[in-house]
Amino acid sequence: MNNLSFAYFGTPRVSSETLATLLQNNFIPKIVISSPDAPRGRGLVLESSEVKKLALEKNLEVITPEKLDPETIALIREKNCDYAIVVAYGKIFPKELIELFPKGVLNIHYSLLPKYRGATPLESALLAGEKESGVTLQKMAVSVDAGDIITQKPTPIAETETAKELRPRLIALGAELLVETLPAYLNGEIKPIIQDASLATRAYKIKKEDGLLDLNDSAEKNWLKYRAYADSIGTYFFENNKRMKITSAEFAKGEFRVLRVIPEGKKEVDYRSR
Repeated sequence: MNNLSFAYFGTPRVSSETLATLLQNNFIPKIVISSPDAPRGRGLVLESSEVKKLALEKNLEVITPEKLDPETIALIREKNCDYAIVVAYGKIFPKELIELFPKGVLNIHYSLLPKYRGATPLESALLAGEKESGVTLQKMAVSVDAGDIITQKPTPIAETETAKELRPRLIALGAELLVETLPAYLNGEIKPIIQDASLATRAYKIKKEDGLLDLNDSAEKNWLKYRAYADSIGTYFFENNKRMKITSAEFAKGEFRVLRVIPEGKKEVDYRSR
């Protein structure tokens, strides 16, 4: 049922990659909603989001509202979309917006819900030492990540896999699952399943200071932190009152071993030779 119209909400690279997969499979949004241009880089030059860039490249209508306020909702209502797809948009949807779409608002979440509801499902799974992750296609509800589950797909987590390797795998898995599932869902062949709230766990936002390691702490704990934060805040420790950013590490024979670091104010070096 590709003839049904939809709105697409998203902002970062994960979302642009999913939108690209939809376009490749002839799912063309009627309107794209992304975050406003933001200052980036050392020069703080205003730059469009990855989703906006792709939308403009493909000649799609795109808007970048500051808020999902009544004016924005009215503009989206005019499009008469049957459903919406949301991937990493970054704003809470008000009930009025969710109710605009007869077929619902579909969201890709990068965990096997109800586990790890919230902002950092991938990092939280790695921190917990999970052996399996996955993606969930859910029907958005007012409560964050509490919507009915349309479908899920699990994937194993390798013992040495960091967020840097796991994230692109989950992005691709989620996009594939969305494209595979949409026709059956839109045809009414899938009945969403209510989440068991009693099994829900939270995935809280992370702060830069969460990446601080104590090298005398548990080796396994430090290894899990290194893996979880490898492509976001990173991990670091202090030596002689200098911050040492870890760029490479391993877990071997029960030990957490730092391999390479960037000492504060200097270039990357081999830490093993110290």
